[in-house]
Amino acid sequence: MTLTFNRTILAVSASLFLYGCGSTALVSTPIENIDTVPLKTSALTEAEKKNWGHADLLTDTIPGMSVDKAYTDIIKNKKGEKVIVAVLDSGMDLDHEDLDGVLWVNKDEIAGNNKDDDNNGYVDDVHGYNFLGESYNEQLEMARIVARKLGDANLQAKAKSALDADYQKAIQNKNQYEQILQAVQNADSEVKAFLGKDTYTKKDLTQIETQDETMLRNISILMQMFTIKDSIPEVISELKSGVKHFSDQLNYNLNVDFDGRSLVGDDPYDINDLGYGNGNPNNRVEDESHGTHVAGIIAAERNNGLGANGVANNVAIMSIRAVPNGDEYDKDIALGIRYAVDNGAKIINGSFGKAFSPNADWVYEAIKYAAENDVLFVHAAGNSGDDLDDPNNPNFPNDQINNGPEIADNVITVGALSSKYGSEMVASFSNYGKINVDVFAPGDAIYSTMPNNEYDFQGGTSMAAPAVAGVAALIRSYYPKLTASEVKQIILKSGLTTKSKVIVAGDASKAMDFQNISKSGKMVNAYNALIMAHAVSKGKIKL
Repeated sequence: MTLTFNRTILAVSASLFLYGCGSTALVSTPIENIDTVPLKTSALTEAEKKNWGHADLLTDTIPGMSVDKAYTDIIKNKKGEKVIVAVLDSGMDLDHEDLDGVLWVNKDEIAGNNKDDDNNGYVDDVHGYNFLGESYNEQLEMARIVARKLGDANLQAKAKSALDADYQKAIQNKNQYEQILQAVQNADSEVKAFLGKDTYTKKDLTQIETQDETMLRNISILMQMFTIKDSIPEVISELKSGVKHFSDQLNYNLNVDFDGRSLVGDDPYDINDLGYGNGNPNNRVEDESHGTHVAGIIAAERNNGLGANGVANNVAIMSIRAVPNGDEYDKDIALGIRYAVDNGAKIINGSFGKAFSPNADWVYEAIKYAAENDVLFVHAAGNSGDDLDDPNNPNFPNDQINNGPEIADNVITVGALSSKYGSEMVASFSNYGKINVDVFAPGDAIYSTMPNNEYDFQGGTSMAAPAVAGVAALIRSYYPKLTASEVKQIILKSGLTTKSKVIVAGDASKAMDFQNISKSGKMVNAYNALIMAHAVSKGKIKL
């Protein structure tokens, strides 16, 4: 699973404690080189924050995908075909008010009768399937390799080295978050007492007149926190989430003695050990929000007066629960892809990834199977700020081995953009690579559905991939005769580009040409993609 945590908090921790201690006639509006677009100097409004991924760069100076413009100028009231999109992810809130009307329904299956009515090999799979059983917390693959002594000596040594390094880093980060949380809570409490009020603003802090060193330190701490969030309660919530994130890493993800798979009952390293899991792909706990958030980005019901609008308007979401709180198993991903293909999905969104994949061949074969059956696979590039073209930075699954030729022509790997057009528009966490990343799309601070009819912002290439899956669904809905390969090429070729340099990995010393951080060198644009799809469908453009 490829969510991010707030690294800014760690970045400010040191100072905190030091103080105390358009190319052709194809499109009429977007242009080939957008370097002349003025930079947006004002902060995003609340409405813009919640919808920035759908904005238009030229009219809004926000690097969105021109989704709203596509609906206004191109789609209008056109009727397309329903497209099944599989969300291969964590469990999903199937009762969410913004998703319950866009769920895939297996009409040949009778719910709850404990029978495989349609003889597809899966019992009670009305809205999809759950390959995780009742499990959720899991190890990272490196911990499994060490614990089970998987693979050869070289693989085990690499896994052990990475595990030891990550374990120490998790301890350090957990301690830092706990220290910052304690400092912020103490400062918050003392400032409230000083002001005699339960809430305060950044302006209130600037108006405090005092020579007391402790109070000055409190004000300094809280002022730094206001650079991270708009209120201190939000900061405290973020810090608590960080503590939990690193605690989970230590207790589950990096713990060689933990066995989350025992709740499932199969051998996850035997591809022929089938019949496990169940037909209920709902999320098991509230914190299991990833799949719900991803599904909303693709297809939350549009213009229904509720919290979010999905990219696509004519979609049936198939929920496949296969990604735990830890690394996914190759077996579950391979079988999940095959399930999606066999049950009618035309697009599969894979917002997950890992650095070790002992049975990658199973997934490669499943991707090839999807290609043979004209199914597009959209995958998140990952959130380590790494150049994936470097052999030392693997991210599985992908569509080639050792930077070689593609094994199939149906995979789109997506990096993440932030809402700030210009040199900082590549999200600081996003992986990149001229060979291994295909395109970039909005992925930082994306507003979407959360369990229990809630909505919130999440960031990661996990959010960029479903944005692209949504664009692919629009194309396949209105131009159903186009193949998965054609849809991929249209998305890559129709995007917007810039000749400017951008910062990658949040490091100003790593400024690179935007055109050199992905295969296409472009940002996905739904408006352009639909126009190009129309031209290709009419034979006016050859891909």
